Amino acid sequence: YTRGTVTAFSPFDARADAEALRKAMKGMGTDEETILKILTSRNNAQRQEIASAFKTLFGRDLVDDLKSELTGKFETLMVSLMRPTYIFDAHALKHAIKGAGTNEKVLTEILASRTPEEVRNIKQVYLQEYEANLEDKITGETSGFFQRMLVVLLQANRDPDGRVDDGLVEQDAQVLFRAGELKWGTDEEKFITILGTRSVSHLRRVFDKYMTISGFQIEETIDRETSGDLEKLLLAVVKCIRSVPAYFAETLYYSMKGAGTDDDTLIRVMVSRSEIDLLDIRKELRKNFAKSLHQMIQKDTSGDYRKALLLLCGGDDE
Repeated sequence: YTRGTVTAFSPFDARADAEALRKAMKGMGTDEETILKILTSRNNAQRQEIASAFKTLFGRDLVDDLKSELTGKFETLMVSLMRPTYIFDAHALKHAIKGAGTNEKVLTEILASRTPEEVRNIKQVYLQEYEANLEDKITGETSGFFQRMLVVLLQANRDPDGRVDDGLVEQDAQVLFRAGELKWGTDEEKFITILGTRSVSHLRRVFDKYMTISGFQIEETIDRETSGDLEKLLLAVVKCIRSVPAYFAETLYYSMKGAGTDDDTLIRVMVSRSEIDLLDIRKELRKNFAKSLHQMIQKDTSGDYRKALLLLCGGDDE
């Protein structure tokens, strides 16, 4: 991954960073500026080293200290940055399915966008960290075709990319056409199987073929033929097949567009993509929405929270 905005900081000194953070939080008042500057400019692996040095030097838990010294969205962002990368998604899913009501948006965003390898890792970490089976938890909290599609994605058995067979492309496109536009009622199973198991390069060709056969983009059909959580999930899968950065650009755009900001989504995407593809996401946002991520954040957020997000964002795309 070289398309992130956050990379390893050099020269890195975990002890010096730990000392600076302790100083920033000790005594009266907190020096938020120092905290946000350090945490946004070190990568996740380095932040874990800082936490470990912090404990060694001061016998204190860095995350606990951050939680007691900071508040609101800024606190959430800093604590999110401190979460080990491999735990990040498992933790987000755990919180999406606990307590009253399930946060379908989080399930959709994570399971539609992660690679099969990442999904396998999430399941393993979930089991280790929470001693529970993620699939059981998700099936317990969801239902219908939405549940079935999530289960297919959780299997992480998408075909690997290889040579694409034109005959099979034609066949899948026809099956989807017959299952959607040509059918009285929709055959959701067909959409779930094809969108959940075929390779990315195969599906991109299927979408083109589908357009040729039906005269519609596959998104238009999904929009017309399905509804609710299933529709959102199928659309997210299609968008991620087309382009993961474009999917996240759209996600970020809508998290800030209009009245109010969906800060949970904004924080989750900025943190989880900062070392992977945030540069590409910025480019797609500029291209597809004629907006710069930097300016949207500037306009939509404030205070230390804004400062930290802008640093994570990196430059402006004018």
